[in-house]
Amino acid sequence: MTTYQTLTLAITDGIGQITLNRPEQANGIDMAMGRELMMAAIECDESPAVRAVLLTANGKFFSAGGDLKSFAAMGDQIGAGIKELTTYLHAAISRFARMDAPVVVAVNGVAAGAGMSLALCGDQVIAARSAKFSMAYTAAALSPDGGATWLLPRLVGLQRARELMLLNRRLSAEEALGWGMLTRVVDDEQLAADALALASQLAQGPTGAYGEVKRLLADTFDNGLEAQMELEARAIAMLSQSPDGQEGINAFLEKRKAQFRG
Repeated sequence: MTTYQTLTLAITDGIGQITLNRPEQANGIDMAMGRELMMAAIECDESPAVRAVLLTANGKFFSAGGDLKSFAAMGDQIGAGIKELTTYLHAAISRFARMDAPVVVAVNGVAAGAGMSLALCGDQVIAARSAKFSMAYTAAALSPDGGATWLLPRLVGLQRARELMLLNRRLSAEEALGWGMLTRVVDDEQLAADALALASQLAQGPTGAYGEVKRLLADTFDNGLEAQMELEARAIAMLSQSPDGQEGINAFLEKRKAQFRG
C-alpha cells in the first residue's frame, strides 16, 4: 500500500476510506494532495478488497479547493503547474466515476472550488447540516475544474449552474439537497456513522452490477434511446451469467437473502 502524506487510506470490511488530511490548510488541494488523490483512487480501483469507497475529510472544511498559496509559489510556471495538478485531480475523479465500487462522499464542512467538484463526484453524497457549497472560482478570476462544468448542469440545470459559477452563490446543505446535488443531509454528529453505514451496505452488494449502473448512467446523455437500450441489454445479459447474478436470481426464487461476493 502506498504511503500518503496529505490524506489517509484505510481498507476495512470491503470499504476503502479516503480521508483528506490537511486540516490546517482547509484541506486545500496542492500538488501533493492532487497526486495522492489519484494514487488512492487507483489503489481502490485496483484492489479486489474494495467494494465501496468512502471519501471524507478531517477538520472544519471538506476542502477549500485549490491551494492558492501553492499556485502563487509556482511563479511563472503556474500554467504548467496547474496543468499538472488538474491532470492528477481529473484522473482521481475519473477513476471514482468509472470504478465498479460505489463512491460515498461525506461532506463534513465547507466544500468550495475544486473541493465542491470533488464533493459532488460521489455516487451517493451525504452532507452534514452545517456544510456549505460554493464554486468560488471566478472570485479569484479563475474558471471551474474537477468536472464541475460537466456535472453541475446535469444535476441542477444550466441556469442554476451559471448562477453558481458566475455569481458564486453559497448554498447551505439544505439548499444543495433541494437543488438535487445531494443524496441526503444529516445532523453533524450523525455524518460519520450514517456515511459508514451506507458504505457498508453498498460493500455487501453486487459490485459488478453497481459498476454497470454507473457506466449506463454516465453514457445516458450521449446516446439515443435505441443505443442506450442496446447497452442495457448487453449489460443485463452479461450480469445474468455472473456468479453474483446467478446468486441474486437463486436467492429471489429461494426467498432468502443473497450473499454477493463482488
